[in-house]
Parts: sequence; structure tokens; C-alpha cells
Amino acid sequence: MTISLNLPTSDGASAAYSLRGEPLAKPSSPPSFNRIAYAAAHVVSDPLRDANPWTSPAIDWDATMAFRHHLWSLGFKIAEAMDTAQRGMGVDWATAQELIRRSLADARTVSGADLACGGGTDQLLPQDAKTLQDVIDAYETQIGFIEGEGGRSVMMASRALARVARSADDYRTVYNAILSQTREKVTLHWLGDMFDPHLAGYWGSASFEDALETVLAVINDNRAKVEGIKISLLDNAKEIELRKRLPDDVLCFTGDDFNYAELIEGDGERYSHALLGIFDAVAPSASKALAHLAAGDAEAFRETIEPTVPLSRKIFEAPTQYYKAGVVFLAWLNGHQSHFVMPAGMQSARGIVHYADIFRLADAAHVLDKPDLAVARMKSLLQVYGV
Repeated sequence: MTISLNLPTSDGASAAYSLRGEPLAKPSSPPSFNRIAYAAAHVVSDPLRDANPWTSPAIDWDATMAFRHHLWSLGFKIAEAMDTAQRGMGVDWATAQELIRRSLADARTVSGADLACGGGTDQLLPQDAKTLQDVIDAYETQIGFIEGEGGRSVMMASRALARVARSADDYRTVYNAILSQTREKVTLHWLGDMFDPHLAGYWGSASFEDALETVLAVINDNRAKVEGIKISLLDNAKEIELRKRLPDDVLCFTGDDFNYAELIEGDGERYSHALLGIFDAVAPSASKALAHLAAGDAEAFRETIEPTVPLSRKIFEAPTQYYKAGVVFLAWLNGHQSHFVMPAGMQSARGIVHYADIFRLADAAHVLDKPDLAVARMKSLLQVYGV
């Protein structure tokens, strides 16, 4: 039986659309991968307790944790409390602490479950940062908390550091101060300003080549403390250049939500591991594709993962920092939460034509897990917009 609905189009009209994608079967047990694969996970709001969603959003902890179990069941590690979880865009440090605490506790109850947690400086407003020591103190608080809870850290890029740093040496000073005292190895995070405009000129330069030299200097200064680096510049050539210049014992994690398929597969000599927000939205497909790659079937890997790339490019289109709306939209369509409400009302950051495009591309990529539910929910959203 054909399932169809009318969807708005970019010319202001609407057109009938019939679903053609087939949901993927969930594996009976978590598959094994030959790439390290972190899915950056979103949080689920609790709209019935959301008295002040812009400054103190309520979280549905049961649904939020259930989604993490969903990701673990598909073989993923979780990148917890990072930008996909709306850090700095609706989720504050106090909420992130509770999220980290709960996720670490839940991971201990699941065989093979693993995660790394975002440690940054978002409790320090950029305008309140006056010195490098202010930034160091803020990093120490967050990474100290994560390690105190028994977790490992992803050292997130800092808006406060971007504000107060005056040179590449200032970045080396801050990163060396933190990495010199961590108990566990840390993954660094190079987040481009397309994800956060406040990070323009990060590493002390607007030039990629100069920034790369600073990044490599930080890594070489702290070889015993750096597990790897996630690079999110949406430019595969820049990631490949970083990848080939990394020390052999330092991992490259792609954060390129435009070009991840080819970067994960690699060039026959080098490849990237993954730490991706899009894996939240396309988890079953990405899991199946990575299992094919681990089995040595590169063709099946491409056949499975490449249909997700147009979807990802739509979700992460400019202004890229609002990609979280598309990620949560798909979680709602697929029944992982009962509503389409986000911290800070971020669901309003994209328009209905954008969501209609995501719906079509999600169907083509086989990531609408429950087509009947997805159509019913899409129709309800269209009614809100008067379609």
C-alpha cells in the first residue's frame, strides 16, 4: 500500500509525495566496526515542565537516556554533551553536568557501552573572560568534573578563548595547561565557524595553514595526553591534510557532515574515524554501513551510507549551527520522542520547506524507521504551519 501526503515546495506551492524507502532492520546485537564511531547525541526536552525554555530548559531524562541506549544497541560510542546536545544553544553547564552524570551511570549498565563527554568553558560567558587564566579555570572545572565522574573528555572549542586570545601562543598556553594535568587521554575538537560564528579565527588565525601548524604544535607538545582530534570544517581536503600530518598514534575523527562517507572509507592508505552529529539522525543506516566496511565489503558500505549524504547536507546547510533542528525532527518522526520541541525553542530555527525537504531525503535514505508514524507526524506539523 502506497503511503503519500502533500508536501510544500520551494516555490510556495505543494505537491503530492509518495514514500518509496524501506526501513532497515535493526541488528539482533551490536555490530563490530573497524572504525571508531561516535554518534553525537541530542537531548529531549520535557515541554510539560518547560517553564523557561530559553534559559533553563527542562529535560525528559527517560527519553534522553533511552535514545542513548538506542545508539549503543547499534554499536556506536556516544559523544555526550557536545554541540549536538545544544551546548551553548539552550543547554547550559548545569544541565550538561546532569546529562554527563546520567550517561556515564547508564553506560556502566550496558555491556560494551562507551562514551566521551564534552568539556568546555560555557559556564564562563565570553564577555566575562578577561584573561587566559579565566579560560583555564573554566576548562579545569569541566574536565575535572568529567574525570571525577569516571569519564573521558572531548576538549571542546571555547568561545571565551576565541575572545581573549591574541595569538597562536595563547592557544598553546591554554591547551598545554589543561592537557598537562588530565588523568585520561583527551580528544581535541576543531570546530569551524560555520558551526559556531563565535569561533572565527580559532587557533589564532583565519588561515587554515597557520591554524594547522598551531594544532599540530599543541598535539606534539602533549603526545601522551591526546587520543585524537575531531575536525569539523566541512572541507574534506583540509581534513585529509590534517590526517596525513598527524603522528601515527593520534587519531583523526571526521566531523565533516558533508563528506563523511569518503573520509571514513579512506584512500587506501589513511582513513578517518568518526564523531558525527549526523549519526544521531541516520544511526541504523550508518551502523549497517560500518558493519559492511568491517566485513571488507566497501561496495555495500557505499551503497548503504551514500544515500544518507544528501540528507546530511540538507540538515547541515547554512546557517549550519541550526542543524540540531533537523536531527531532532527525525528523532520525532522515528518515534524516539513524543513531540518536536527543543531547548530554547530551537525547532523554530528552520522553516517548513526545509523540514519537507528533510522528509523526502530521509525517505530516500531509508531512515524513516516507522513510515506510518512519520507521515502522521509530518501531517500534524504541516497543519501547524497552515499547510
